[in-house]
Order: sequence, then C-alpha cells, then structure tokens
Amino acid sequence: MSTTITAPKLRELLRSSVPAIAVSFADQVPEDDLSRARAEGLDVFELRIDRYTSTDREHVLAQVRRFATVATIATIRTADEGGEWAGSDEERLSLFEAVIPHVDGIDIELASIDILAAVVQAAKSHDKVVIISNHNFEATPPMERLVEMAQRAKELGADFVKLSAMANSHEDLRTLAAFTIQNVELGLIVIAMGGHGVASRIFFPALGSRLTYAYSQAWPVSGQLTYEETFEELRLFYPDFNEKKIIELGILEDA
Repeated sequence: MSTTITAPKLRELLRSSVPAIAVSFADQVPEDDLSRARAEGLDVFELRIDRYTSTDREHVLAQVRRFATVATIATIRTADEGGEWAGSDEERLSLFEAVIPHVDGIDIELASIDILAAVVQAAKSHDKVVIISNHNFEATPPMERLVEMAQRAKELGADFVKLSAMANSHEDLRTLAAFTIQNVELGLIVIAMGGHGVASRIFFPALGSRLTYAYSQAWPVSGQLTYEETFEELRLFYPDFNEKKIIELGILEDA
C-alpha cells in the first residue's frame, strides 16, 4: 500500500544530501500523467513555460496552479540556451513575476542580464529559490570559466547555480566532476550532456550536485536518461535515496 505524504518543498530537497530528480513539463499535461509522476515519486517538476502552447498570463497561471502540491521550478528558457521563448525580455519578466508566487523556485539564465536582477528580486521578495543557470550545447568550458560563472551567479543572488555543458570527451567529464567537487559549497547543479556525459546523471549527485534531470515522455536532452532509468539507478547506488523512496511510496522489497 502506498503512503500519502506531503511533498518536500524545493529548498528542502536541494539542501538535502539525498539525490533528487527533476523532469520537465509543458502545459496541457493529462491529469493521469501528473498523477502517475506523483505516484512514481518524482521529486521536482520543472515547468517549461517557454514551451507552453500559449503564454497568455491567465493560461499560464491556470497551468502552473495544477502543480500546487509538488515541488516546482518555473523556467522560461531562451532560444540561445535550448529553449523556445520567442517573446521579448519585458514579456518574459512579466510572466516570471506572475508565476513566482505560485512556484517554489525559478531558473533564469546567467546571460539574461537585462531582466536577471528584477527576476531575482521578485523571487527573493516571495522567499522563492533562485537558480541561475548556464547551458553550453557545444563544449565544456575550462575550469577557470566554470568557476567564474558560478561565482558570478552567486554574486547576482543565486541560491543554487546550474551549469550544463556538452562533454565531448571523458576529459570534459572529469573537468565537470572536478569542478563540482572543488566548489560544492557554492550549491551546484552540474550536468554533462552527450554520450560521454551520461554517467553524470547518476554519479554527480555523489560529488555534490544537488539535482539530476531526466525525461518522461518528451524533449530528451543529449545524454539524458528516462525517469524510470534514473530512478532505478539512484535506488541502486544511493541507499539513502532508496530508503526514502521505500518510505514515501510504500515499495515492497524482496525478502
């Protein structure tokens, strides 16, 4: 029998040493899919507002409110960093300000300099988690650049810094691993994309990365595993994650 519990809020999840999994959702997700994700123990629901069929404020708010009982990150990703936002910065800022009271945190790009301060201020005023991110789909920056970006994000108000980079070799993977270990006190979410980066989805949480991303039904990023694969691998390699899910979901272990 499953156990009904109150979902931990985002800040609690990201501060914990227990790995957590995030999956992205657009709008008009069937209620059955949301119920299934909750029942299967998904930790964080990333709301990809840039992929919504409409960015009319009332439509966006109606969709966001469907996730009121789970841990959420609102993201309005720019095209330069893998998103589909086609509007202006002013429109994007207005949407962030509208949804911030209804989510647990936001993710905004370090490069969104024209609206970054205003979005961070709005999130802080509502005591929401601020994730400042950078996505490089071509290469892994050198260590010095990774440190520079992370420190700059913290200076600008990030509670957590998300750096996602394409790993074109095992050396790139080692660079991102070393960066994570050496700068864990900054509150990092580090992801290596591509075939060489698949291992990061499972093992970077052990190095101090606070969140790993998987996909459910759409939009897999290069090197990303399905939610089911990620869930089972984390159960195998992280006893604390396994124990938590046994308690949350009432999973029956073999005698």
